[in-house]
Amino acid sequence: MLKTILKVIGAFIILFLIALFTIPYFFQDQIKAKIAEAINEKVDAKVSFSDVDLSLIKNFPGANVTISKLAIINKAPFEGDTLVSLGELNLKMSIKELFKDKKEAINIDGISSKNGLINIIFNKEGIGNFDIALKNKETKDEGKSDPLLLKIKDYKVENFQFRYFDETSKIKMVIDSLNHQGNGDFASQKLDLVTKSTAKVSLDMDKVNYMKNVALTLDAVLGIDLEKSKYTFKENKALINQLPLQFDGFIQMVEAGQVYDLKFKTPTSSFKNFLGVIPAAYSASLDNVKTTGDFTVVGFAKGLYSDTSVPKFNIDINSKNASFKYPDLPKTVENIIIDTKIINETGILNDTYVNIGQLSFRIDQDVFNAKAKITNVTQNAIVDAALKGTINLANLTKAYPVKLDKPLSGILKADVTTKFDMESVEKSQYQNINNAGTMSLSGFKYADENGKTMNISTALVQFNPSQVNLKQFDATTGKSDISVTGILENFYGFIFRNQELKGNFFMNSKQLAVDDFMTKGEESKTDAKKAEAMKIPAFLNCTLTAKATTVLYDNLTLKDVSGKLIVKDEKVTLENVKTSIFGGTIGLSGDVSTKGKIPTFDMNLNLNQVDIAQTFTQLDMLKKIAPIAGIVNGKLNSTIKLNGNLDATEFTPDLKSITGDLLGQLLSTTVNSSNSTLLTALSSNIKFIDVSKINLNDIKAAITFKDGKVNVKPFDIKYQDIKATIGGTHGFDQTMNYNLKFDVPAKYLGSEVNALIAKLAPADAAKIESFPVTAMLVGNFTNPKITTDINSAVTKLTTQLVNQQKDRLVKQGTSALTDLLNKNKKPGDTVKTVIPATKEEVKAKVNEEVKKKAADVLNGFFNKKKKVADTTKVN
Repeated sequence: MLKTILKVIGAFIILFLIALFTIPYFFQDQIKAKIAEAINEKVDAKVSFSDVDLSLIKNFPGANVTISKLAIINKAPFEGDTLVSLGELNLKMSIKELFKDKKEAINIDGISSKNGLINIIFNKEGIGNFDIALKNKETKDEGKSDPLLLKIKDYKVENFQFRYFDETSKIKMVIDSLNHQGNGDFASQKLDLVTKSTAKVSLDMDKVNYMKNVALTLDAVLGIDLEKSKYTFKENKALINQLPLQFDGFIQMVEAGQVYDLKFKTPTSSFKNFLGVIPAAYSASLDNVKTTGDFTVVGFAKGLYSDTSVPKFNIDINSKNASFKYPDLPKTVENIIIDTKIINETGILNDTYVNIGQLSFRIDQDVFNAKAKITNVTQNAIVDAALKGTINLANLTKAYPVKLDKPLSGILKADVTTKFDMESVEKSQYQNINNAGTMSLSGFKYADENGKTMNISTALVQFNPSQVNLKQFDATTGKSDISVTGILENFYGFIFRNQELKGNFFMNSKQLAVDDFMTKGEESKTDAKKAEAMKIPAFLNCTLTAKATTVLYDNLTLKDVSGKLIVKDEKVTLENVKTSIFGGTIGLSGDVSTKGKIPTFDMNLNLNQVDIAQTFTQLDMLKKIAPIAGIVNGKLNSTIKLNGNLDATEFTPDLKSITGDLLGQLLSTTVNSSNSTLLTALSSNIKFIDVSKINLNDIKAAITFKDGKVNVKPFDIKYQDIKATIGGTHGFDQTMNYNLKFDVPAKYLGSEVNALIAKLAPADAAKIESFPVTAMLVGNFTNPKITTDINSAVTKLTTQLVNQQKDRLVKQGTSALTDLLNKNKKPGDTVKTVIPATKEEVKAKVNEEVKKKAADVLNGFFNKKKKVADTTKVN
């Protein structure tokens, strides 16, 4: 019997579990339809969701509907803007709601959501993108029931982001990492809603940042009167960073806007309240911090917030003769006075003003004071401020737990007054800006995480009525020293309006090492430091006229460097830059840009009297363009135009990308052929020229290069009275294809050839002055392959000799031919010479014998025994 009962119970349990998993499949389509209907009947926007899932497990014994990836996209005038995006939306309800008729509304008891975004925008016409409710519905729909009814008892949002932007006032607020939950019986007209909230808030007004990731916490009980739309703060505890605040009063929704009647204050007056304002990341733990004096925040907001008004408000931040000391630090910050008010007395937003009556403190004997007043805040803010005092930077980390890898040092002194309005700043109307005073920094030392140090011995800034004058800036870093003076034209535009920093500067340096100003990146996987991609700052718009005795760049040492650099639009333009290097001078003009993904350059170089050996050894680019280092000695004059890409970290040319041309003239040059495999191979193939004695003085060459290929326009050289024309191409990979055309005088062909020519009539001999020889150079510079056309040259010369002699020999007859043939017989010949009998036979024999003799002579001259032309491969 017991076993039977257990079997029945087990069957019911199994059946129940099966029902929990299967029933949702019967109702999902109905729920989907209800949700789609509820949304489409209410909003004028593009709504989408990826799926709807019904579960009887998540919210047992109730039902849970999960809507995935819900998005509401605005239509015009905010076409394409996202109003709401929810990663997940959960609706809780009773299971009985599933069995309602399609025409009956479903009651929702609870809502929760994760990973959401709410994006509120007001355009210049004052229209908000959240106004998406359908309007002008027909009266026939008035009696229709809503497909979904909200009778919420609890709700919760996790990891939300709330964005707010008003195009007119340029107010931008972001509430990030928002977590909020509340519970109460919304079915009742009056209820107490228990809420918990955490978030990080950032606030910008017209490009000026007032808050950045300020941590907020609020645990509050809100008394809600739904009939009157009134929300009253009851029990509450708020934290701004670590500053505690308490609220009292209410907010009520009315037809014209919202009515505020709120008061707030710090629950205690301890100075720890001030330290709590500072973000926790910068203030460390407040436990065991010793403080004296007080710090209070007291304020109210009362009145109507509407399209034309704001509540009147007064926020009073005050501290008198306070101090604090962290337990692990040696210094105390004393005599702290804070007197700050933020006030609006009219309800007109532009009448809000900020008055910092006094902000002062002392560390040891150094006292610092500041005061400021900001008025006309929303239309054209007017700033009137003053700074005066001294700060020993080394004491900052000894008095306050600032997290620095390396401690600071140096003395900062200020005595400055300034008055300006934001409109004048934005329009660069410097005549409306009134500055006076000086600010200086001396003995400043700083080391970054990579160990690079910056030492500023003296920096002095003078504030003149309409500009900021950098009177002195002397610093050293690494191997470099710099001294800078100049004028900053729009200092406030840069600080307050994110405008370009304009200026005109003069720099002098005894030694400037470019690597000292290169930044290092994070450690790579091999733990080796790698340089970050260098970028020319987009905010710079300035001119720098510079002189440096020595500049160290890569492996180069440049002397007496001078010129002008214009920095604008992420580009540096060089004008009239000169330097002494390689025993001569180099002039540069052009530009370098980092605006694109890959840095680029476009440069003109003027080389004057530079040493060839040094130039073509130390400059990789020229080494590839003309690989003559160690072969040609002497001086070079050249103009080079080139452009291409730069390596993003080293700022050196990417040789595969460069394009340009070079015009060069060689001066006082000699050739060291023993250092060149190519010249050695040439010497072994062409005996009539001693390559080491070639005179290259005043040789002019024109070269173009693109896509890793160099094209040399044919140019002439002379060796004694032999003329040669050289032209062709080679690659940066050292492959080559060159032609050498020689015009060789006959006298270089040896005594036998000249004896043969001497037998010609003077008029005929005069016609044989020279003959052409061509050499082809292929392969590469270290393993060349050389061929010549000596065979065709011999044939041509022989033909010329035959044509000039045959008529004369024929006229002399058989006797003369016999004498010639006998003369050509070698000792020991026993073969009897057969004398041709006819004129045609005489001509043929003459052709044969003269051609044979000429070929033997020329082949001997070119050191060829078997072949007239050969290919020499040199390893």
